[in-house]
Amino acid sequence: MLAATARVAGDIELAEECVQDAYLRALDTWARDGVPGNPGAWLTTTARRLALDAHRRDRTLRSKLPLLVEPDAAPDAEDVEADVVPDDRLRLVFTCCHPALAREAQVALTLRLVCGVSTGDIAQAFLVSEPTMAARVTRAKKKISAARIAYRVPEAHELPDRLDAVLTVVHLLYTTGHTAPTGRDLVRVDLVERALDLARMLHSLMPDEREVRGLLALLLLADARRATRIAPDGRLLLLAEQDRSRWDRAAIDEGVGLVFDALRGGRPGRFALQAAIAALHAEAPSYAETDWRQVVGLYDELLRVWPSPVVALNRTAAVAMVDGPAAALVEVEALERDGRLAGYRYLTATKADLLRRLGRNKEAIAAYRAALELADNATERAFLAGRITELSAG
Repeated sequence: MLAATARVAGDIELAEECVQDAYLRALDTWARDGVPGNPGAWLTTTARRLALDAHRRDRTLRSKLPLLVEPDAAPDAEDVEADVVPDDRLRLVFTCCHPALAREAQVALTLRLVCGVSTGDIAQAFLVSEPTMAARVTRAKKKISAARIAYRVPEAHELPDRLDAVLTVVHLLYTTGHTAPTGRDLVRVDLVERALDLARMLHSLMPDEREVRGLLALLLLADARRATRIAPDGRLLLLAEQDRSRWDRAAIDEGVGLVFDALRGGRPGRFALQAAIAALHAEAPSYAETDWRQVVGLYDELLRVWPSPVVALNRTAAVAMVDGPAAALVEVEALERDGRLAGYRYLTATKADLLRRLGRNKEAIAAYRAALELADNATERAFLAGRITELSAG
């Protein structure tokens, strides 16, 4: 609704107001006349009409905004249904990822407005407090309005300045859905499907972009395991425990093909490298038979391209398989001293697992308890609590 309305309004804040007003009108109208046959079309049509009415009331404002020209006649329900909604959503993603905004502001604003991710979940992704993230989103919205940033898909020559931010948005959207930071369910299917839709659309629009191929491959390969990540009793299953015969082979085959395309023609980018790592996991006959040395090598290259402490932490899982948990623990403790991952639940959880594998149960229990204090997802909390119970009993 927001994306379709913004195309008429030409202004994100106005579009938000019109969408909210449309919901208020629905509360009154539907209570009186009944719910229409297509509630989504009714709401979107009403919001777009409100946007057009706002421009009629303020011709001066309308003349100054860089609008995509729309007919004055409001669309009917059939017109709304005929709209290619993902195009509108992608248009809004590119608008929010304007280079006039700081990179973190681009990504945070897009996740909040376009992708439906809560401010708290975005804050966890950036390892900052929720009030800090809320302030960043508010400042970004004000800057878009004050600077009269055009609501349009960039021209071809403008894409390099925005594409990496757009890919980052889609990746973080998928990551937030793949393992929800909060709530009862491990996976938020709505966010996962939205991210896959956006990645497929980007690939259809820019099929020659290697990083676009890499991102789509990464998402397909990770999502191929979705059905096997939770046991029938609701218990979290780690990669080593999952039934590989139930993985989505069609998604894996498509993802692996995209990986080969993304790796051709020069030094690969961060999404292509992550996809290559995911492909090694997807094609391995078992967890133990994974080519762990090649995984470590790919992580080394990824760190050169994208020197992120989260990447360094993920690499320690492969190091533990190649050089043993003691070697991996040394690297995890170095990341602790670094400080950039302070408050990151997977840092303490990884340390706890390595301590458990080394037989240092008392220290492992303390680390698992620290991870439990940081975790807000019910499935993850149950897993961590189960580890504490097992080690305490032992």
